Amino acid sequence: MKIIEDSANSPEEPARRRGRPRSFDREAARDKAMMLFWQRGYEGTSINDLTEAMGITPPSLYTAFGSKEELYMEVLSLYKIGPGAYFTEALAEEKTAKGTISRLLHGAASSFVFGPGGCMISTAALSCAPDVKSVADKVAAMRSATLGVLTGLVQRAITDGEVPASTNAQHLARFYGAIIQGMSVQAHDGATVDELTAIAETAMSAWPEKASD
Repeated sequence: MKIIEDSANSPEEPARRRGRPRSFDREAARDKAMMLFWQRGYEGTSINDLTEAMGITPPSLYTAFGSKEELYMEVLSLYKIGPGAYFTEALAEEKTAKGTISRLLHGAASSFVFGPGGCMISTAALSCAPDVKSVADKVAAMRSATLGVLTGLVQRAITDGEVPASTNAQHLARFYGAIIQGMSVQAHDGATVDELTAIAETAMSAWPEKASD
């Protein structure tokens, strides 16, 4: 007698019931989540939006990523090594503080027109409801760390004699940090590479050159 297997009791059924498709591609799903968060922001992106874009169910999302907040922080890290990689590359490859700042600004001009536009971190979660304040705090800490890097660059320039000793490292770092964030907003609003590059070049004209002996 031919025995017909009851599919309801098959070993694969529990996994299917949990909502994860057999062909689930975590990296591809994460890439889609990044673009959605980048376009709509944290609060503007719902779990339904994410699962629809990623092609998975809510249980599958929670199984793979833990929570919406954890997924968001993961895609911010993904952004840093993807569209935002110009930042770490400039720090690693440029020899002078001026060269590094210039490359950061020009890299931003090129990078910020990608995807939805702007920097995902510069404009991420600037304000949010009290129940998701932890997200805003984490992203603010990332922006603060970037400012710290810029301050360190200027401080090194002072120490190396690249800029006048009277240069205020924090003030100059905040100036260039504000330029980058402003470029992000303008890119989000449709500014072109040429327009952003012009901002970068204008900003570099404010770099304090040390008087020749």
